[in-house]
Amino acid sequence: MAPYVTLALAQFQPRKGDYAGNLARIGAVLAQAASLDPRLQLVCFPESAMTGYFLEGGVREHAVTAGRLAADLHAVYGDRPPIDVCIGFYEVWRNKLYNSALYLSLGEATPLVRHVHRKVFLPTYGLFDEERFVERGRDIRAFDTRWGRAAILVCEDAWHSLTGTIAALDGAQLIIVPSAPPARGAWPKTDEVPGPASVSRWERLTRDMADEHGVYLALANLVGSEAGKQFPGCALLAGPKGEVRVRGPLWEEALVVATIDLADVTRARADMPLIADLETMMPHLRDTLAKVDVGAPHILTYDGMEALAGVPDDGDATAPPPPRSAGGAASGQPLRVVCSDTTSGPPRLDIDGQLVEEWLIRFLRDEMARRGFERVVVGVSGGVDSAVTAYLAARAFGPANVVGVRMPYRTSSAESLEHGQLVIDSLGIQGRTVDISAAVDGYLQHEPDADPARRGNVMARMRMITLFDLSAKHHAIPLGTGNKTERLFGYFTWHADDSPPINPLGDLFKTQVWALARHLGVPEVIVGKAPSADLVVGQTDEGDFGISYPKADELLNWMLSGYGEADLVARGFVPAEVALVRKRLATTHWKRRLPTVAMLSGSAIGESYLRPVDY
Repeated sequence: MAPYVTLALAQFQPRKGDYAGNLARIGAVLAQAASLDPRLQLVCFPESAMTGYFLEGGVREHAVTAGRLAADLHAVYGDRPPIDVCIGFYEVWRNKLYNSALYLSLGEATPLVRHVHRKVFLPTYGLFDEERFVERGRDIRAFDTRWGRAAILVCEDAWHSLTGTIAALDGAQLIIVPSAPPARGAWPKTDEVPGPASVSRWERLTRDMADEHGVYLALANLVGSEAGKQFPGCALLAGPKGEVRVRGPLWEEALVVATIDLADVTRARADMPLIADLETMMPHLRDTLAKVDVGAPHILTYDGMEALAGVPDDGDATAPPPPRSAGGAASGQPLRVVCSDTTSGPPRLDIDGQLVEEWLIRFLRDEMARRGFERVVVGVSGGVDSAVTAYLAARAFGPANVVGVRMPYRTSSAESLEHGQLVIDSLGIQGRTVDISAAVDGYLQHEPDADPARRGNVMARMRMITLFDLSAKHHAIPLGTGNKTERLFGYFTWHADDSPPINPLGDLFKTQVWALARHLGVPEVIVGKAPSADLVVGQTDEGDFGISYPKADELLNWMLSGYGEADLVARGFVPAEVALVRKRLATTHWKRRLPTVAMLSGSAIGESYLRPVDY
């Protein structure tokens, strides 16, 4: 058996729910892989590469048997040279559904299925809800291949160190981890790892598992966007001493190729025989695990217990004094005290501007391509949020494919119009001005007693009518411009500001939008002015809130990270400001949800009939 193995990690972007289309593209990738020199023995695809990851209720429609998938891959691969494939898919097995990974050998008269791993640890927290749609696997086993011995862990399986231990004890030389982790964490980093903070954490886990067990570990990640969740790529091959052998690019589809020497596993374990130590101690550890499993109490024993029985509670006056010394630790000098300079808290609010720019441009391109559109319409109000959205759109699609629309009412600020035109001129995008005064007044003449809030809502909804109509005219999609702070405070007109189907800024706090604006080069006259919805003369956002954006963002960031009012007051935040922000957050959940529909059946839309928005 040759000790050298050339493998590729495929950073792949599937089309949601398109099994046949993804199969054809995977066939093309395998054909490309078969043509490479040196010849590949193995290609590893990500988790759920056949269908996309966030299928929710669509899993049952697109799950296939392992045999069906093997036959389909055999058909698209044809009579090319022998190659092994590891690929993630939703599986039907014994009348149940699983998130699985298949390992098979192609290139012979009949495909050979060597292993199917069914994901053991199903995340059902945060943005994940896997256990609602698939069953848990039960086994982690290594298996033989044409080149050596391998094991598979799917995504969260690799977060538990015990799984790697089991695979290594079962003889795995290479652990393959098909994964689909959405990118998270946009703050600046000091490590060498490209991309978001989540990529750094995955790399740390990957390298630690490889290092601990003296194995190779291959991490294959999805790329692309699913309903706003951007997969980063950044595939990784870690060597058996935890070193990075090759790292894939950020955001892009790619074949990441490396040749590995399986004898390095032997060398690593000779230098650090942790697996051998573990094998020796396994009988004792299994006994301990059994006791822990049944909750057996631990009985402490040690020699010399009887000597403590005669020690007085207030000390022994006859105890010998400590030894004397001319200096050093025994001289009686106090120890140097080193204090932590960090405390617990929420994620940082500062951002890596370049990373966020690239991230959001990828998001916009993916979401537009999925919908089959190339042009966008942006309402350009003269404020920083719409300016940032226009700047991102111009960089994502080119100025010719962006229509910036100014929509003044007769009481609107002249400054807003000037700043909106400044954005249009700075970017060279197509500009359009639609005065909404006549349309708004045409309705309000029948409601002469409407207060300023009602009038402002009519203006906001009229602006959204304008954007959607112009999007139909230009065969474009309107982009949303609302930021996270506004959304959490409910500071928008329902079914107006929140209506556009794509919003690049909705998970950025206002202070983060300001930082991104300066990175993008938005004119300072726009970034530095007091934010205002410009619906009522003299109105400002912070005047309406009763708190500044920086203070609101900081408090919201803590609250969204699980800190209650008492926690925040104890950390020095002003009680009245904490209460104000908490009330805003707690009383506006309804504005961030779809309409409440009475449920009468077992197939209620959004409750039982679940399909992601990009399905």
